[in-house]
Amino acid sequence: MIPTLVIGLREGIEASLIVGIIAAFLGRNGRRDALRQVWIGVAVAVTVCLAIGIGLVTLSRELPQQQQEAMETVIGALAVVMVTGMILWMNKHARGMKRELEGQAASALAQGSARALVLMAFLAVLREGFETAVFLVSVIQNSASVGTGTTGALIGIAIAVVIGYGIYRGGVKFNMGRFFKITGLVLVLVAAGLVMTVAHTAHEAGWLDAGQSQALDLSWLVRPGTVLSSLLTGVLGVQPGPTTAEVTVWLVYALPMLAFVAWPRGGKRPAPKPAAAPGS
Repeated sequence: MIPTLVIGLREGIEASLIVGIIAAFLGRNGRRDALRQVWIGVAVAVTVCLAIGIGLVTLSRELPQQQQEAMETVIGALAVVMVTGMILWMNKHARGMKRELEGQAASALAQGSARALVLMAFLAVLREGFETAVFLVSVIQNSASVGTGTTGALIGIAIAVVIGYGIYRGGVKFNMGRFFKITGLVLVLVAAGLVMTVAHTAHEAGWLDAGQSQALDLSWLVRPGTVLSSLLTGVLGVQPGPTTAEVTVWLVYALPMLAFVAWPRGGKRPAPKPAAAPGS
């Protein structure tokens, strides 16, 4: 539940932030007509994303076993690429998101058209929803309980919607930079576990034969049926006997990504004070 909850919360927060900021801006400027169009655009985007998620699950279930493994490998790899791009982008832009969005909204209204704002909201929800659908399908397919994974995702999305509504009403303020840094670190670990799963399913699909010797014996730690095993396997992708290939891809992905996200981002340095004039 923890991985899917974090995914639903993180992706939902991004979409809710964008929609909430746009909606609040329109409300302050008395453009209720455009606000109704924004909600319609959001609803259409959510419907499209749900259809994509259901379609991926249905398609994977109808394929033979080896082709299912191949499809899970492709979906997993796509999910890793998408979530990595999202982590990198948000790590750079989180602090200035509100200012940038309000600037774009003001520009659209100045040109006498609210279509750009509707499109911004639609594309934001569609992009985050598509990423969420692909990532959740990949994680849930490899989780011990589909029901638990789905519940975690729904809880995360529900919390994100509440926060987004609070932003729209003006009652919720939080440090976006810090929030996205913390959730970014968690998502890096989740994505690294998914990278291990991709290496495993690639082998099952017949695409990866190198490095299949057992690298570690973690059966003493990852004992099937225990809470710790569910946590380690569900969140970090750790298996009782990971292969050399799985350990290698985990290290290659996780170490540089963790270092990048955790690295402190300093603000602008203050301008140096002018030197005092002689004799003053």
